[in-house]
Amino acid sequence: MEPQQGKQSPPLEDCLKLLKGERDEQRLAGLLLVTKFFKGDDLSSLQTIYNAVGVGFLDRLFRTGMGKGSISSSGSENRDAYLQLSVTVLAAFCHVLEIAASNDMVSKIPLVLEVLSTEPGSAVLEECYEFLYLVSTASEDGIMTFYTSGGMNMLASHMSIFPDGSHQMELSMKLVQLILNKLSLEIINQDYVPELSKIVAAITRQFAVLHNAVKFDALHLLSAILASKYSAPLYDSLRVLPEKDLPNYMRDGIAAILQNRVAPTEKLQALILADSMMTIFGERWLIGHINLPGVKEPIPADRCLVLVLEQSRVEVAVLLNELAQLKDEASKRSSAPAETIVSKKRDVAIAFSLLEKIISLISNASENEGDIIDENTFMKVIKGLNETIGVVLEYLQDAKEHGQRKGDDLLASVRIIGSYLAETPVACKEKVRELLEYMLSIEGEDEPSPFYSICFLLPLLCQMTMEIEGCIALISCGGHISVVDCLVKLIGPHGYMVKDNGCIFLACDTILNLLLKKEQLRIPLDDSTLVNLLKALAYWTEGINDPSTIMMASSICALLFDFTSEKALLKHPNFDVSTLDSLSRLIARSLASWGQGMSDAAKSEMDLLEIVTQGYSQWVDRFPRVRETVER
Repeated sequence: MEPQQGKQSPPLEDCLKLLKGERDEQRLAGLLLVTKFFKGDDLSSLQTIYNAVGVGFLDRLFRTGMGKGSISSSGSENRDAYLQLSVTVLAAFCHVLEIAASNDMVSKIPLVLEVLSTEPGSAVLEECYEFLYLVSTASEDGIMTFYTSGGMNMLASHMSIFPDGSHQMELSMKLVQLILNKLSLEIINQDYVPELSKIVAAITRQFAVLHNAVKFDALHLLSAILASKYSAPLYDSLRVLPEKDLPNYMRDGIAAILQNRVAPTEKLQALILADSMMTIFGERWLIGHINLPGVKEPIPADRCLVLVLEQSRVEVAVLLNELAQLKDEASKRSSAPAETIVSKKRDVAIAFSLLEKIISLISNASENEGDIIDENTFMKVIKGLNETIGVVLEYLQDAKEHGQRKGDDLLASVRIIGSYLAETPVACKEKVRELLEYMLSIEGEDEPSPFYSICFLLPLLCQMTMEIEGCIALISCGGHISVVDCLVKLIGPHGYMVKDNGCIFLACDTILNLLLKKEQLRIPLDDSTLVNLLKALAYWTEGINDPSTIMMASSICALLFDFTSEKALLKHPNFDVSTLDSLSRLIARSLASWGQGMSDAAKSEMDLLEIVTQGYSQWVDRFPRVRETVER
């Protein structure tokens, strides 16, 4: 109730008289009037009442309610009533920012958390959360005290049992947001990974079942948590979470966002969540039952796949168009890329990541489990991906025409093209070959020379070079030299770090495909390129016992030796006898596996073994040191 102009209202006068009384009973009566007549928006009256009651009495009342202090004439039977009264008035007073930010209120956070831990079903639960939220919002000390006093433990234990859409749940989510605003997820993941995973599970349920503003609060919270670069430990924890409904709840929530009219920014955040889910649970997460309110007909299990694909395609088309325009404007102004460009690049990377995961899903589905995706859906996905790859190729064509060869967005474009064409090498065939030289020259922001663009295209190049036409296309743009340089970087003494050996063997297979057709092709291979590759093969295999590595390296070496002679190699300034001896041992080791008593590993590499033996017979007279090592 608002006080009258010029004088205090009767309820306020009565409160103040009682609160200024000498006996505790009078003060208690005054506080009861506060709870009856004054609301949280009557800030002026609340400040006046707070000043009148005094910090000391409020503290005694609260501690008495907790069983840690005493109010005159109090009995144990009144403790619950005192606790409820004290928390209610404390929460009311904290609507005044200055009061909430005071040391007296901040110091009570650990005590309120203690009340919540010892009396989780208490009638004052909602008022406790109100108090914690108001004090945590009012000052940095408030939220830090909440965090360091075990607030995360309390949230993890309570949020899983709060009723859906309850005020306590909303306040809990707001407290989580305050913590995220204050602390890096790197710190939170170091301190509270199991607790954070339970909190994420609880928020995910709200994201699925609610259909009001809180749904979007949950969306924003989840995307902020799961998209963090520090979330790897959280991902591991979520995979083993006892609450197994999280993937389904997330699918429900994302599907609801993507199929309704919401802001583009909200749909992008839904895509961020979808990308995180597939990183955590695999691409198969996209396929599953969806439960949406008000929908009577059964929803196909692959609906989420279609929704994510279509929205990702929209994002790619829109973002690449905007990026091209922004970069063109920036180049005309000769200014550095604006934050807007950086943001667009980050967003398109999310859409590309999703498309790559969908490509992986349909590849595995077509090979192993064709029944998980409806045939009509499968064809729709392929058609959509073809169109989007065409859009990406147009973006690269525009970048080429503007002389742009460096940028993570360009590199990501090459990666998505490489991923898709590895599965469907005939798609966009002419356009791809037209842009092949350019794509092989693209560098990431931090790369001194092209490397990852070549790695991303190796699956395609390996398939291309199985045919003469593809070999000619690669050689005509100098791509064979790019592949050799890439392999040297992968296996040489200054080897680049890659996640697995897949790139190495794809590069080897591509080079083998070219060398095996040397009679039909004119392969321009200068001495430096030849020597660098031979030296890298020697370094790669020295001290290695893996049969696949030995046979692959020796077969390439055997084909390369046919281009030269021992005498010519030793004249080269960057080639020495020790390298030749290492290669001689390599050839000898591979030939030693030929004949009776061949191991199973050697039998599996018979085709490579035949390349070595046939090559050896053709050039052995030009390599006396190799012959000596083999015959020794």
